[in-house]
Amino acid sequence: MRFMFVGDSMTIGRAGDYTWRYRMWQHLEAAFPGPYEIVGPRTELYETTADAAVSHAYADPAFPADARRHLSGWGEGWLHMAPLVREAVAAARADVLLVSLGLIDLGFYTDSDQTSGNVRSFIAEARAANPRVRAVLLPVIPNVRAQYDAHFAAECARFNELLAKTVADLDEPGSPLLLASTPDSYDIATDTYDGTHPGPSGEHKLAAAFATAMHQAWGLGGPYAPVPDQ
Repeated sequence: MRFMFVGDSMTIGRAGDYTWRYRMWQHLEAAFPGPYEIVGPRTELYETTADAAVSHAYADPAFPADARRHLSGWGEGWLHMAPLVREAVAAARADVLLVSLGLIDLGFYTDSDQTSGNVRSFIAEARAANPRVRAVLLPVIPNVRAQYDAHFAAECARFNELLAKTVADLDEPGSPLLLASTPDSYDIATDTYDGTHPGPSGEHKLAAAFATAMHQAWGLGGPYAPVPDQ
């Protein structure tokens, strides 16, 4: 089974991060019984000083190179990934997409209705490459901007409602979709380093959201058990 991470800055991570992708890799190593592969066209982290995804300085240098693969980018959202996902899924023969997108769209590019339309385009493009592809979609999670920008907070809430409807509308037995649950205990004061991007505890909670959805709905893997940092 081939897993592909799709996301924005919270998924690609910056130089020096572990990333929630790393936490998910640890989970798959411990809990996934069959052969699997992490796939995608990119492996880099975002480098702040270069303002580009050019770093390979993961917090754990032992994170295997082939497990670092992803389709995510700093400042990229549903708007950007919808045109890319067909080629990425086809090239990597991805079976399961773990998707965390939406915050950057609503913050800079599109309103909730337009963003929802891009979700539908993304799913259609992914299925054009693999008609049996599965996907787990994470809603927009708590973030600092929503605390002081009431309009943005309302758009995030409305998009999450539209995302749930989209998942329900487009779910198919041969190509199932899951809506992951936002972690109940997610606290931007302790789970992020800037009010948006996850720190170590936030990374674990995001990985757990995806792992729990797959385990409970599809029987893939097992309950999430965090691996402490060494």
